[in-house]
Amino acid sequence: MVPTPRRHGKWRVLSKFIRKDFLLHTKAARRLYHTLATAPPIFDYHCHLAPQVVAANQPFRNLFEIWLAGDHYKWRAMRANGVAERFCTGAALPFEKFQAWAATVPHTLRNPLYHWTHLELQRYFGISELLNAHSAARIWRAANAQLATPELTPQGILKKFKVAVVCTTDDPVDSLEHHRAFARSGHPTRMLPTFRPDKALLVNQPAGFNLWVAQLAAASNMEVHSFAAFRAALEQRHAYFHAHGCRLSDHGLSHCFADFCSEKVAAGIFDKARQGGAVSAAEQGQFASFMMLFFGQLDARRGWTKQLHLGALRSNNTRRLQQVGPDTGFDSIGDAPQAAPLAAYLDRLDQEHALPKTIIYNLNPADNYVFASMIGNFQDGTIPGKIQYGSGWWFLDQQDGMEQQLNALSNLGLLSRFVGMVTDSRSLMSYPRHEYFRRVLCNLIGRDVENGALPDDDQLLGPLIRNVCGANAERYLNLPGVAIPARPRQNRKRQTN
Repeated sequence: MVPTPRRHGKWRVLSKFIRKDFLLHTKAARRLYHTLATAPPIFDYHCHLAPQVVAANQPFRNLFEIWLAGDHYKWRAMRANGVAERFCTGAALPFEKFQAWAATVPHTLRNPLYHWTHLELQRYFGISELLNAHSAARIWRAANAQLATPELTPQGILKKFKVAVVCTTDDPVDSLEHHRAFARSGHPTRMLPTFRPDKALLVNQPAGFNLWVAQLAAASNMEVHSFAAFRAALEQRHAYFHAHGCRLSDHGLSHCFADFCSEKVAAGIFDKARQGGAVSAAEQGQFASFMMLFFGQLDARRGWTKQLHLGALRSNNTRRLQQVGPDTGFDSIGDAPQAAPLAAYLDRLDQEHALPKTIIYNLNPADNYVFASMIGNFQDGTIPGKIQYGSGWWFLDQQDGMEQQLNALSNLGLLSRFVGMVTDSRSLMSYPRHEYFRRVLCNLIGRDVENGALPDDDQLLGPLIRNVCGANAERYLNLPGVAIPARPRQNRKRQTN
Protein backbone atom coordinates (compact mmCIF):
# COMPACT_ATOMS: atom_id res chain seq x y z
CA MET A 1 0.00 0.00 0.00
CA VAL A 2 1.17 3.53 -0.79
CA PRO A 3 -0.02 6.27 1.59
CA THR A 4 -0.71 9.69 0.10
CA PRO A 5 -1.01 13.05 1.86
CA ARG A 6 -3.72 13.40 4.47
CA ARG A 7 -7.16 14.47 3.34
CA HIS A 8 -9.70 15.59 5.92
CA GLY A 9 -7.74 13.91 8.68
CA LYS A 10 -7.60 10.50 6.97
CA TRP A 11 -4.82 8.80 5.05
CA ARG A 12 -5.89 8.01 1.52
CA VAL A 13 -4.60 4.56 0.64
CA LEU A 14 -4.04 3.45 -2.94
CA SER A 15 -4.25 -0.25 -3.70
CA LYS A 16 -1.76 -2.44 -5.54
CA PHE A 17 -4.33 -5.21 -5.28
CA ILE A 18 -5.67 -5.71 -8.82
CA ARG A 19 -2.40 -5.68 -10.70
CA LYS A 20 -1.44 -6.73 -14.22
CA ASP A 21 -0.89 -10.36 -13.25
CA PHE A 22 -3.91 -10.71 -10.93
CA LEU A 23 -4.78 -14.43 -10.50
CA LEU A 24 -1.94 -15.45 -12.86
CA HIS A 25 0.43 -17.47 -10.69
CA THR A 26 2.88 -18.91 -13.20
CA LYS A 27 5.01 -17.61 -16.04
CA ALA A 28 3.04 -19.74 -18.51
CA ALA A 29 -0.28 -18.41 -17.22
CA ARG A 30 0.88 -14.84 -17.62
CA ARG A 31 2.09 -15.47 -21.16
CA LEU A 32 -1.13 -17.21 -22.20
CA TYR A 33 -3.32 -14.49 -20.77
CA HIS A 34 -1.48 -11.43 -22.00
CA THR A 35 -0.68 -12.75 -25.48
CA LEU A 36 -3.80 -14.79 -26.27
CA ALA A 37 -6.77 -14.18 -23.98
CA THR A 38 -7.19 -10.41 -24.00
CA ALA A 39 -7.83 -9.86 -27.71
CA PRO A 40 -11.04 -11.84 -28.42
CA PRO A 41 -14.24 -9.77 -28.27
CA ILE A 42 -16.96 -10.69 -25.79
CA PHE A 43 -19.85 -12.93 -26.86
CA ASP A 44 -22.26 -12.43 -23.98
CA TYR A 45 -24.87 -14.92 -25.14
CA HIS A 46 -26.78 -15.01 -21.84
CA CYS A 47 -27.52 -11.99 -19.66
CA HIS A 48 -30.41 -10.16 -18.04
CA LEU A 49 -29.69 -6.62 -19.24
CA ALA A 50 -32.77 -4.47 -19.81
CA PRO A 51 -33.01 -3.86 -23.58
CA GLN A 52 -34.75 -0.54 -23.02
CA VAL A 53 -31.75 0.74 -21.03
CA VAL A 54 -29.33 -0.22 -23.80
CA ALA A 55 -31.53 1.22 -26.57
CA ALA A 56 -32.27 4.50 -24.77
CA ASN A 57 -28.55 5.03 -23.99
CA GLN A 58 -29.28 7.52 -21.22
CA PRO A 59 -26.28 8.31 -18.98
CA PHE A 60 -26.43 6.80 -15.52
CA ARG A 61 -27.08 9.43 -12.87
CA ASN A 62 -24.78 7.93 -10.24
CA LEU A 63 -22.78 4.90 -9.17
CA PHE A 64 -25.73 3.43 -7.30
CA GLU A 65 -27.87 3.36 -10.41
CA ILE A 66 -25.36 1.45 -12.54
CA TRP A 67 -23.78 -0.68 -9.82
CA LEU A 68 -26.08 -1.41 -6.88
CA ALA A 69 -29.67 -1.14 -8.07
CA GLY A 70 -30.99 -4.66 -8.59
CA ASP A 71 -27.77 -6.39 -7.47
CA HIS A 72 -28.93 -9.15 -5.12
CA TYR A 73 -25.34 -10.43 -4.74
CA LYS A 74 -24.48 -7.21 -2.91
CA TRP A 75 -27.76 -7.18 -0.97
CA ARG A 76 -27.05 -10.66 0.42
CA ALA A 77 -23.63 -9.54 1.65
CA MET A 78 -25.05 -6.37 3.16
CA ARG A 79 -27.76 -8.25 5.04
CA ALA A 80 -25.14 -10.70 6.32
CA ASN A 81 -23.19 -7.67 7.56
CA GLY A 82 -26.17 -6.45 9.60
CA VAL A 83 -27.31 -3.76 7.15
CA ALA A 84 -31.00 -2.89 7.35
CA GLU A 85 -33.25 -3.64 4.38
CA ARG A 86 -33.91 0.03 3.72
CA PHE A 87 -30.30 0.28 2.48
CA CYS A 88 -30.76 -2.72 0.16
CA THR A 89 -34.20 -2.65 -1.46
CA GLY A 90 -35.77 0.09 0.67
CA ALA A 91 -36.24 3.85 0.56
CA ALA A 92 -32.78 5.06 1.62
CA LEU A 93 -31.17 7.64 -0.66
CA PRO A 94 -28.79 6.39 -3.38
CA PHE A 95 -25.67 7.69 -1.64
CA GLU A 96 -26.81 6.23 1.69
CA LYS A 97 -27.13 2.84 0.02
CA PHE A 98 -23.71 3.22 -1.56
CA GLN A 99 -22.21 4.14 1.82
CA ALA A 100 -23.75 1.02 3.34
CA TRP A 101 -22.24 -1.10 0.57
CA ALA A 102 -18.84 0.60 0.88
CA ALA A 103 -18.79 -0.12 4.62
CA THR A 104 -19.60 -3.77 3.86
CA VAL A 105 -16.85 -4.29 1.28
CA PRO A 106 -13.96 -4.81 3.78
CA HIS A 107 -16.03 -7.60 5.32
CA THR A 108 -16.26 -9.44 1.98
CA LEU A 109 -12.64 -10.63 2.02
CA ARG A 110 -12.44 -14.04 0.27
CA ASN A 111 -15.90 -13.53 -1.18
CA PRO A 112 -15.78 -13.01 -4.98
CA LEU A 113 -17.51 -9.67 -4.41
CA TYR A 114 -14.21 -8.30 -3.11
CA HIS A 115 -12.48 -9.21 -6.37
CA TRP A 116 -15.32 -8.03 -8.60
CA THR A 117 -15.74 -4.74 -6.75
CA HIS A 118 -12.16 -3.61 -7.21
CA LEU A 119 -11.80 -5.06 -10.68
CA GLU A 120 -14.88 -3.13 -11.80
CA LEU A 121 -13.77 0.13 -10.18
CA GLN A 122 -10.46 -0.11 -12.04
CA ARG A 123 -11.79 -1.19 -15.42
CA TYR A 124 -14.64 1.32 -15.60
CA PHE A 125 -13.23 4.32 -13.76
CA GLY A 126 -9.49 3.77 -13.34
CA ILE A 127 -10.00 3.87 -9.57
CA SER A 128 -7.35 1.86 -7.69
CA GLU A 129 -8.32 2.90 -4.19
CA LEU A 130 -9.82 0.21 -1.97
CA LEU A 131 -13.50 0.82 -1.32
CA ASN A 132 -14.48 1.23 2.33
CA ALA A 133 -16.40 3.64 4.55
CA HIS A 134 -13.59 6.22 4.41
CA SER A 135 -13.11 6.19 0.65
CA ALA A 136 -16.81 6.00 -0.25
CA ALA A 137 -17.42 9.73 -0.79
CA ARG A 138 -14.27 10.18 -2.92
CA ILE A 139 -15.05 7.19 -5.09
CA TRP A 140 -18.69 8.26 -5.42
CA ARG A 141 -17.70 11.71 -6.71
CA ALA A 142 -14.98 10.43 -9.05
CA ALA A 143 -17.15 7.69 -10.57
CA ASN A 144 -20.20 9.93 -10.95
CA ALA A 145 -18.16 12.51 -12.86
CA GLN A 146 -17.08 9.84 -15.35
CA LEU A 147 -20.58 8.43 -15.72
CA ALA A 148 -21.56 11.70 -17.40
CA THR A 149 -19.15 10.98 -20.29
CA PRO A 150 -20.14 9.17 -23.53
CA GLU A 151 -17.71 6.34 -22.84
CA LEU A 152 -19.77 5.12 -19.89
CA THR A 153 -23.26 5.35 -21.31
CA PRO A 154 -24.84 1.92 -21.88
CA GLN A 155 -23.79 1.88 -25.53
CA GLY A 156 -20.41 3.38 -24.71
CA ILE A 157 -19.74 0.52 -22.28
CA LEU A 158 -20.50 -2.07 -24.97
CA LYS A 159 -17.86 -0.44 -27.19
CA LYS A 160 -15.36 -0.02 -24.37
CA PHE A 161 -15.45 -3.73 -23.51
CA LYS A 162 -15.53 -4.95 -27.13
CA VAL A 163 -18.89 -6.70 -26.75
CA ALA A 164 -19.64 -8.28 -30.13
CA VAL A 165 -22.95 -9.85 -29.11
CA VAL A 166 -25.29 -9.44 -26.17
CA CYS A 167 -28.28 -11.77 -25.90
CA THR A 168 -30.93 -10.52 -23.51
CA THR A 169 -33.50 -12.74 -21.78
CA ASP A 170 -37.03 -12.00 -22.95
CA ASP A 171 -40.56 -13.15 -22.29
CA PRO A 172 -42.41 -14.46 -25.38
CA VAL A 173 -44.94 -11.64 -25.00
CA ASP A 174 -42.28 -8.92 -25.34
CA SER A 175 -42.68 -6.66 -28.36
CA LEU A 176 -38.88 -6.51 -28.93
CA GLU A 177 -39.30 -2.83 -29.81
CA HIS A 178 -36.09 -1.94 -27.98
CA HIS A 179 -34.12 -4.50 -29.98
CA ARG A 180 -35.45 -2.91 -33.17
CA ALA A 181 -34.55 0.56 -31.94
CA PHE A 182 -31.03 -0.51 -31.02
CA ALA A 183 -30.53 -2.23 -34.38
CA ARG A 184 -31.40 1.06 -36.10
CA SER A 185 -28.73 2.90 -34.06
CA GLY A 186 -25.88 1.45 -36.13
CA HIS A 187 -23.99 0.35 -33.03
CA PRO A 188 -21.39 -2.37 -33.79
CA THR A 189 -22.69 -4.64 -31.01
CA ARG A 190 -25.48 -7.02 -31.92
CA MET A 191 -28.22 -7.08 -29.26
CA LEU A 192 -30.42 -10.10 -29.87
CA PRO A 193 -33.34 -11.52 -27.86
CA THR A 194 -33.58 -14.89 -26.12
CA PHE A 195 -36.91 -16.72 -25.86
CA ARG A 196 -37.66 -17.58 -22.20
CA PRO A 197 -41.15 -19.08 -21.79
CA ASP A 198 -41.01 -20.00 -18.09
CA LYS A 199 -44.45 -18.51 -17.42
CA ALA A 200 -46.00 -20.92 -19.91
CA LEU A 201 -45.40 -23.75 -17.41
CA LEU A 202 -47.06 -22.17 -14.36
CA VAL A 203 -50.51 -23.75 -14.54
CA ASN A 204 -50.24 -24.37 -10.79
CA GLN A 205 -50.59 -20.58 -10.35
CA PRO A 206 -53.83 -20.06 -12.32
CA ALA A 207 -54.35 -16.37 -11.52
CA GLY A 208 -50.92 -15.34 -12.78
CA PHE A 209 -51.01 -17.91 -15.57
CA ASN A 210 -54.27 -16.56 -16.96
CA LEU A 211 -53.02 -12.97 -16.86
CA TRP A 212 -50.00 -14.07 -18.85
CA VAL A 213 -52.10 -16.03 -21.36
CA ALA A 214 -54.08 -12.83 -21.97
CA GLN A 215 -50.80 -11.05 -22.72
CA LEU A 216 -49.79 -13.89 -25.04
CA ALA A 217 -53.09 -13.59 -26.90
CA ALA A 218 -52.58 -9.86 -27.37
CA ALA A 219 -48.95 -10.24 -28.48
CA SER A 220 -49.76 -12.98 -31.00
CA ASN A 221 -53.03 -11.35 -32.13
CA MET A 222 -54.83 -14.63 -31.55
CA GLU A 223 -57.69 -15.81 -29.38
CA VAL A 224 -56.38 -18.40 -26.91
CA HIS A 225 -59.38 -20.40 -25.74
CA SER A 226 -57.92 -23.88 -26.22
CA PHE A 227 -54.70 -25.76 -25.66
CA ALA A 228 -54.15 -26.00 -29.41
CA ALA A 229 -54.49 -22.23 -29.71
CA PHE A 230 -52.10 -21.79 -26.78
CA ARG A 231 -49.41 -23.77 -28.60
CA ALA A 232 -50.14 -21.99 -31.87
CA ALA A 233 -49.72 -18.59 -30.18
CA LEU A 234 -46.39 -19.67 -28.66
CA GLU A 235 -45.19 -20.95 -32.02
CA GLN A 236 -46.15 -17.63 -33.60
CA ARG A 237 -44.08 -15.79 -30.97
CA HIS A 238 -41.19 -18.21 -31.54
CA ALA A 239 -41.27 -17.31 -35.25
CA TYR A 240 -41.52 -13.61 -34.37
CA PHE A 241 -38.42 -13.85 -32.18
CA HIS A 242 -36.59 -15.70 -34.95
CA ALA A 243 -37.35 -12.85 -37.35
CA HIS A 244 -35.74 -10.49 -34.83
CA GLY A 245 -32.50 -12.46 -34.74
CA CYS A 246 -33.24 -14.75 -31.81
CA ARG A 247 -31.34 -18.03 -31.99
CA LEU A 248 -31.44 -19.10 -28.34
CA SER A 249 -34.09 -20.14 -25.87
CA ASP A 250 -33.66 -20.37 -22.11
CA HIS A 251 -35.45 -22.11 -19.25
CA GLY A 252 -34.88 -21.51 -15.55
CA LEU A 253 -35.94 -24.74 -13.80
CA SER A 254 -35.25 -26.42 -10.48
CA HIS A 255 -34.88 -29.64 -12.51
CA CYS A 256 -35.92 -31.01 -15.88
CA PHE A 257 -39.50 -32.20 -16.22
CA ALA A 258 -39.81 -35.76 -17.49
CA ASP A 259 -43.27 -36.97 -16.41
CA PHE A 260 -44.48 -37.18 -20.00
CA CYS A 261 -48.17 -37.28 -20.76
CA SER A 262 -50.47 -37.28 -23.78
CA GLU A 263 -51.74 -34.15 -25.48
CA LYS A 264 -55.22 -34.97 -24.17
CA VAL A 265 -54.00 -35.00 -20.55
CA ALA A 266 -52.04 -31.76 -21.04
CA ALA A 267 -55.09 -30.11 -22.60
CA GLY A 268 -57.22 -31.12 -19.63
CA ILE A 269 -54.73 -29.57 -17.22
CA PHE A 270 -54.62 -26.40 -19.35
CA ASP A 271 -58.43 -26.16 -19.31
CA LYS A 272 -58.50 -26.61 -15.53
CA ALA A 273 -56.02 -23.76 -15.05
CA ARG A 274 -57.90 -21.51 -17.48
CA GLN A 275 -61.03 -22.04 -15.40
CA GLY A 276 -59.15 -21.07 -12.23
CA GLY A 277 -59.07 -24.59 -10.82
CA ALA A 278 -56.42 -25.95 -8.50
CA VAL A 279 -53.69 -27.77 -10.42
CA SER A 280 -51.73 -30.28 -8.33
CA ALA A 281 -47.95 -30.50 -8.31
CA ALA A 282 -48.14 -33.79 -10.20
CA GLU A 283 -50.36 -32.25 -12.86
CA GLN A 284 -48.08 -29.25 -13.19
CA GLY A 285 -45.17 -31.64 -13.71
CA GLN A 286 -47.05 -33.46 -16.47
CA PHE A 287 -48.03 -30.21 -18.18
CA ALA A 288 -44.50 -28.80 -17.94
CA SER A 289 -43.06 -32.03 -19.35
CA PHE A 290 -45.36 -31.83 -22.37
CA MET A 291 -44.56 -28.16 -22.95
CA MET A 292 -40.80 -28.63 -22.61
CA LEU A 293 -40.93 -31.24 -25.38
CA PHE A 294 -42.92 -28.78 -27.46
CA PHE A 295 -40.34 -26.04 -26.90
CA GLY A 296 -37.52 -28.43 -27.76
CA GLN A 297 -39.24 -29.29 -31.02
CA LEU A 298 -39.61 -25.61 -31.91
CA ASP A 299 -35.94 -24.92 -31.17
CA ALA A 300 -34.79 -27.90 -33.25
CA ARG A 301 -37.00 -26.89 -36.16
CA ARG A 302 -35.45 -23.42 -36.35
CA GLY A 303 -31.88 -24.43 -35.55
CA TRP A 304 -31.78 -22.65 -32.19
CA THR A 305 -29.67 -23.40 -29.12
CA LYS A 306 -31.60 -24.37 -25.99
CA GLN A 307 -30.27 -23.31 -22.58
CA LEU A 308 -31.31 -25.12 -19.40
CA HIS A 309 -30.46 -23.35 -16.14
CA LEU A 310 -30.99 -26.06 -13.54
CA GLY A 311 -30.70 -26.31 -9.79
CA ALA A 312 -31.93 -23.11 -8.13
CA LEU A 313 -34.16 -23.16 -5.06
CA ARG A 314 -35.89 -19.81 -5.35
CA SER A 315 -37.66 -17.44 -2.93
CA ASN A 316 -36.92 -19.39 0.24
CA ASN A 317 -37.94 -16.59 2.61
CA THR A 318 -41.73 -16.17 2.47
CA ARG A 319 -41.81 -13.03 4.59
CA ARG A 320 -39.23 -11.27 2.44
CA LEU A 321 -40.90 -12.48 -0.76
CA GLN A 322 -44.10 -10.79 0.37
CA GLN A 323 -42.24 -7.64 1.37
CA VAL A 324 -39.82 -7.08 -1.52
CA GLY A 325 -40.73 -9.63 -4.20
CA PRO A 326 -38.71 -12.26 -6.11
CA ASP A 327 -35.13 -11.99 -7.40
CA THR A 328 -34.02 -9.95 -4.40
CA GLY A 329 -31.42 -12.28 -2.90
CA PHE A 330 -33.36 -14.98 -1.05
CA ASP A 331 -32.54 -17.86 -3.39
CA SER A 332 -30.07 -20.68 -2.91
CA ILE A 333 -28.57 -23.81 -4.40
CA GLY A 334 -31.14 -26.61 -4.59
CA ASP A 335 -30.61 -30.34 -4.23
CA ALA A 336 -33.30 -31.69 -6.54
CA PRO A 337 -32.36 -34.96 -8.31
CA GLN A 338 -30.97 -33.98 -11.71
CA ALA A 339 -29.53 -37.01 -13.52
CA ALA A 340 -32.59 -39.15 -14.26
CA PRO A 341 -35.01 -36.42 -15.40
CA LEU A 342 -32.33 -34.63 -17.43
CA ALA A 343 -31.40 -37.87 -19.17
CA ALA A 344 -35.06 -38.70 -19.82
CA TYR A 345 -35.79 -35.27 -21.28
CA LEU A 346 -32.79 -35.21 -23.60
CA ASP A 347 -33.40 -38.82 -24.60
CA ARG A 348 -37.05 -38.19 -25.49
CA LEU A 349 -36.11 -35.31 -27.77
CA ASP A 350 -33.30 -37.36 -29.27
CA GLN A 351 -35.69 -40.24 -30.00
CA GLU A 352 -37.91 -37.79 -31.87
CA HIS A 353 -34.90 -36.41 -33.80
CA ALA A 354 -35.77 -33.08 -32.19
CA LEU A 355 -32.84 -32.51 -29.83
CA PRO A 356 -31.47 -29.03 -30.56
CA LYS A 357 -28.04 -27.74 -29.67
CA THR A 358 -28.26 -27.53 -25.89
CA ILE A 359 -26.29 -25.86 -23.09
CA ILE A 360 -26.98 -27.21 -19.58
CA TYR A 361 -25.93 -25.07 -16.62
CA ASN A 362 -25.56 -26.62 -13.18
CA LEU A 363 -25.98 -24.74 -9.89
CA ASN A 364 -25.08 -27.52 -7.44
CA PRO A 365 -21.36 -28.39 -7.37
CA ALA A 366 -22.28 -31.88 -6.17
CA ASP A 367 -23.70 -32.46 -9.66
CA ASN A 368 -20.70 -31.21 -11.67
CA TYR A 369 -19.68 -34.66 -12.82
CA VAL A 370 -23.29 -35.65 -13.47
CA PHE A 371 -23.65 -32.79 -15.95
CA ALA A 372 -20.18 -33.22 -17.44
CA SER A 373 -20.86 -36.90 -18.12
CA MET A 374 -24.45 -36.35 -19.31
CA ILE A 375 -23.47 -34.24 -22.30
CA GLY A 376 -21.45 -37.13 -23.72
CA ASN A 377 -24.57 -39.29 -24.00
CA PHE A 378 -26.14 -37.07 -26.66
CA GLN A 379 -23.28 -35.87 -28.86
CA ASP A 380 -24.22 -37.05 -32.35
CA GLY A 381 -21.25 -36.11 -34.53
CA THR A 382 -23.15 -33.42 -36.46
CA ILE A 383 -21.27 -30.48 -34.93
CA PRO A 384 -18.48 -30.21 -32.37
CA GLY A 385 -19.84 -29.97 -28.84
CA LYS A 386 -23.53 -30.09 -29.78
CA ILE A 387 -24.45 -30.61 -26.11
CA GLN A 388 -22.54 -28.24 -23.85
CA TYR A 389 -21.84 -28.16 -20.12
CA GLY A 390 -22.31 -24.45 -19.48
CA SER A 391 -20.11 -22.12 -17.45
CA GLY A 392 -20.29 -21.76 -13.69
CA TRP A 393 -23.64 -20.14 -12.95
CA TRP A 394 -24.94 -17.78 -10.25
CA PHE A 395 -23.40 -19.00 -6.98
CA LEU A 396 -20.70 -20.81 -8.97
CA ASP A 397 -19.48 -17.97 -11.23
CA GLN A 398 -16.43 -17.38 -9.03
CA GLN A 399 -12.89 -18.74 -9.14
CA ASP A 400 -13.49 -22.01 -7.32
CA GLY A 401 -16.79 -22.66 -9.13
CA MET A 402 -15.24 -21.89 -12.51
CA GLU A 403 -12.29 -24.17 -11.86
CA GLN A 404 -14.55 -27.02 -10.75
CA GLN A 405 -16.65 -26.69 -13.92
CA LEU A 406 -13.56 -26.49 -16.13
CA ASN A 407 -11.97 -29.52 -14.44
CA ALA A 408 -15.11 -31.65 -14.70
CA LEU A 409 -15.52 -30.76 -18.37
CA SER A 410 -11.81 -31.38 -19.05
CA ASN A 411 -11.86 -34.78 -17.39
CA LEU A 412 -15.04 -36.07 -19.02
CA GLY A 413 -15.39 -34.07 -22.23
CA LEU A 414 -13.56 -31.66 -24.51
CA LEU A 415 -12.55 -28.36 -22.96
CA SER A 416 -11.35 -27.27 -26.40
CA ARG A 417 -14.97 -27.22 -27.64
CA PHE A 418 -16.37 -25.25 -24.67
CA VAL A 419 -18.41 -22.16 -25.59
CA GLY A 420 -17.12 -20.18 -22.62
CA MET A 421 -18.31 -17.55 -20.19
CA VAL A 422 -21.45 -15.43 -19.91
CA THR A 423 -22.21 -12.56 -17.53
CA ASP A 424 -25.70 -13.82 -16.52
CA SER A 425 -26.09 -10.33 -15.08
CA ARG A 426 -28.57 -7.47 -14.91
CA SER A 427 -25.75 -4.93 -14.65
CA LEU A 428 -23.65 -3.23 -17.31
CA MET A 429 -20.87 -3.21 -14.71
CA SER A 430 -20.40 -6.98 -15.05
CA TYR A 431 -18.25 -7.23 -18.18
CA PRO A 432 -15.01 -7.70 -16.21
CA ARG A 433 -16.39 -11.13 -15.31
CA HIS A 434 -15.22 -12.21 -18.76
CA GLU A 435 -11.73 -10.97 -17.89
CA TYR A 436 -11.98 -12.78 -14.55
CA PHE A 437 -12.93 -16.03 -16.30
CA ARG A 438 -10.13 -15.67 -18.84
CA ARG A 439 -7.60 -15.16 -16.07
CA VAL A 440 -8.90 -18.24 -14.24
CA LEU A 441 -8.75 -20.29 -17.45
CA CYS A 442 -5.18 -19.21 -18.27
CA ASN A 443 -4.05 -19.79 -14.71
CA LEU A 444 -5.47 -23.32 -14.82
CA ILE A 445 -3.79 -24.15 -18.13
CA GLY A 446 -0.58 -22.35 -17.16
CA ARG A 447 -0.33 -24.36 -13.95
CA ASP A 448 -0.60 -27.58 -15.97
CA VAL A 449 2.18 -26.34 -18.26
CA GLU A 450 4.45 -25.52 -15.33
CA ASN A 451 3.71 -28.94 -13.78
CA GLY A 452 4.53 -30.74 -17.02
CA ALA A 453 0.94 -31.95 -17.50
CA LEU A 454 0.58 -30.04 -20.79
CA PRO A 455 3.13 -29.16 -23.49
CA ASP A 456 4.59 -25.67 -23.36
CA ASP A 457 3.55 -25.05 -26.95
CA ASP A 458 1.52 -21.98 -27.89
CA GLN A 459 0.70 -23.44 -31.31
CA LEU A 460 -1.20 -26.12 -29.40
CA LEU A 461 -2.49 -24.06 -26.48
CA GLY A 462 -3.24 -20.89 -28.44
CA PRO A 463 -6.29 -22.22 -30.32
CA LEU A 464 -7.72 -23.61 -27.08
CA ILE A 465 -7.45 -20.26 -25.30
CA ARG A 466 -8.78 -18.22 -28.23
CA ASN A 467 -11.62 -20.64 -28.91
CA VAL A 468 -12.85 -20.86 -25.32
CA CYS A 469 -12.57 -17.07 -24.97
CA GLY A 470 -14.94 -16.40 -27.88
CA ALA A 471 -14.40 -18.20 -31.17
CA ASN A 472 -16.25 -21.36 -30.11
CA ALA A 473 -19.31 -19.36 -29.08
CA GLU A 474 -19.32 -17.44 -32.34
CA ARG A 475 -19.22 -20.62 -34.42
CA TYR A 476 -21.60 -22.64 -32.23
CA LEU A 477 -24.36 -20.06 -31.91
CA ASN A 478 -24.30 -19.05 -35.57
CA LEU A 479 -26.00 -15.75 -34.75
CA PRO A 480 -27.27 -13.56 -37.59
CA GLY A 481 -26.03 -10.09 -38.39
CA VAL A 482 -28.03 -7.07 -37.35
CA ALA A 483 -31.36 -6.92 -39.15
CA ILE A 484 -34.22 -4.50 -38.65
CA PRO A 485 -37.53 -6.33 -39.08
CA ALA A 486 -40.51 -4.39 -40.30
CA ARG A 487 -42.61 -2.89 -37.55
CA PRO A 488 -45.49 -5.26 -36.75
CA ARG A 489 -48.80 -4.19 -38.24
CA GLN A 490 -51.41 -3.18 -35.70
CA ASN A 491 -55.13 -3.87 -35.48
CA ARG A 492 -55.05 -6.92 -37.70
CA LYS A 493 -58.02 -9.22 -37.58
CA ARG A 494 -57.46 -11.61 -34.67
CA GLN A 495 -57.15 -15.24 -35.62
CA THR A 496 -59.08 -17.92 -33.81
CA ASN A 497 -57.79 -21.40 -33.28
